[in-house]
Amino acid sequence: MKKIVIILACSLGLTNLHAQTEAEKNTVNDYNKWSVELAGGVNKPQSPMTQDYFTSTPSFWVGDLGVRYMFNNKFGLKADFGYNSFTGKNNSVDFDSKYYRADLQAVANLGRIMNFESWTKTIGLLGHAGFGVAQLENKDLHVKDRMGNFIAGVTGQIRLSDRFALTGDFTTIVNASQDLTFDCACPVQSRGFNGVLFNGTVGLNVYLGKNTKHADWVVISQEFDSSALENKIADLDALVKKIPEKQVIIEKPVTTTVVNDKDLLKEMIDAKYYSVYFDFNKATPIENSTAALDVVLTYLRKNPSANLDILGYADQVGSSEYNEKLSNLRANNVKTILEKAGIASSRLNVVAQGADTSIQKDSEEARRLARRVTFKIR
Repeated sequence: MKKIVIILACSLGLTNLHAQTEAEKNTVNDYNKWSVELAGGVNKPQSPMTQDYFTSTPSFWVGDLGVRYMFNNKFGLKADFGYNSFTGKNNSVDFDSKYYRADLQAVANLGRIMNFESWTKTIGLLGHAGFGVAQLENKDLHVKDRMGNFIAGVTGQIRLSDRFALTGDFTTIVNASQDLTFDCACPVQSRGFNGVLFNGTVGLNVYLGKNTKHADWVVISQEFDSSALENKIADLDALVKKIPEKQVIIEKPVTTTVVNDKDLLKEMIDAKYYSVYFDFNKATPIENSTAALDVVLTYLRKNPSANLDILGYADQVGSSEYNEKLSNLRANNVKTILEKAGIASSRLNVVAQGADTSIQKDSEEARRLARRVTFKIR
């Protein structure tokens, strides 16, 4: 009998895993990743400037055009091109110089990293930094100065729709090997990073792609919605009430086996024969995992003195902090299901295990095994 029970448990686990393949493929790329950024505004060249040459604070004009690609909802890369005009104002000596640049920048979606979704769905924040090349010129003086630059800034976002977001950006540019002052009237004596420029712009993000949302606004780890499992829980309650007092049902498609040894069932639960599985980056159990919940719930109903540790796991894709949060959310959602089925919260203990490092990270099949919740009877 013990061998039969073990075979049935293994069959149940394999059935649960089979349903995950297509669902994982559908959740990886279900948001847009490309966007175009247009912006204009004001600038202030801080230094170097020739004596008696200066601009207004702030002064016009700045133009910026960028193309951005997000690898996921938190990190991306963008190429952008900028234009600055510097002109003398008020009591300055008259001058008119232009600054052109091209940069490649890394982008961090600070709104997702700092969980803005917990308090707003319309405000976002991006951080960006990178390197590029630039040219400063004054056509009246017939001079040009080519240099490298380091650029960094922050971009606030207001979501207007799934296709557009209003932006406000503050950027600092530091030039390397700038040979002329920004007014182009004098050479610069020092070398290295010697030119500092501030830009402030407002603009528009235009999101490209066939999907509804862009990576800027997608929250991959979604909060649990139990509505899809309400009917299954009701069926579960009805099933439990029909079970004879000293019997445990181990469910397998088509057949049902009755086992009278509750110690054997506890041993199998503790040995992780019964696990609840999840799709990639999801915290809602896949539907086939409810069979394993049937067994655990049955045991708890028939053994009211028993308590349960609910151990949540994630695969190794993503940061440790993210996987810790995801594993905790999975375990808490399973706890919610058991509570709705009538198990007291005091009997249930959630343990977030983070990423399961015992599973091979590079194997897709192994990663499906890692995305689970297991149980320990106490």
